[in-house]
Amino acid sequence: MAARPLVMFPDPRLKQRADPVEAFDRALESLAQDLIDTLVAAPAIGLTACHIGVPQRVVAIRLADDALMRLYVNPQILWTSPQMRLEREGSVSMPGISEEVERPARIGLTWRTLSGAEEAGEADGFLAVVLQHEIDQLDGVFWLDRLSRLRRERAIRRYEKARRAVP
Repeated sequence: MAARPLVMFPDPRLKQRADPVEAFDRALESLAQDLIDTLVAAPAIGLTACHIGVPQRVVAIRLADDALMRLYVNPQILWTSPQMRLEREGSVSMPGISEEVERPARIGLTWRTLSGAEEAGEADGFLAVVLQHEIDQLDGVFWLDRLSRLRRERAIRRYEKARRAVP
């Protein structure tokens, strides 16, 4: 188990819809551990298997204010609240660039554990935003897609300029 290289923007794999996990086996456990190791090394708050080039519906999240590592296999949002929350977002696949994105403040979701057990729950606040961001990624929706065309183009130009500045 080890940290894997990240898929970087504008790689088309970041726009690919991830496949549901069907086998809850050692290979999934190995992928999850690599995802955790990569998340810690990045460092990031959330990471999907897509970010390391594996198109499977697996998410790892570790919020900055707690050491708990959360793993979600095949997560699915069931409902969202009408209340919205504005939060600054970015991606490890596009370092140094962030913008404010508006999302529902509360969600209900289902997911599976590494053993395949079904779970259901609710999330609010920052965790709800992070989950929506990562589930979007599993659906092939990169966070930039949530911005207006103008803000998206500006963010991409800033990223390209920053990349050119690095030797």
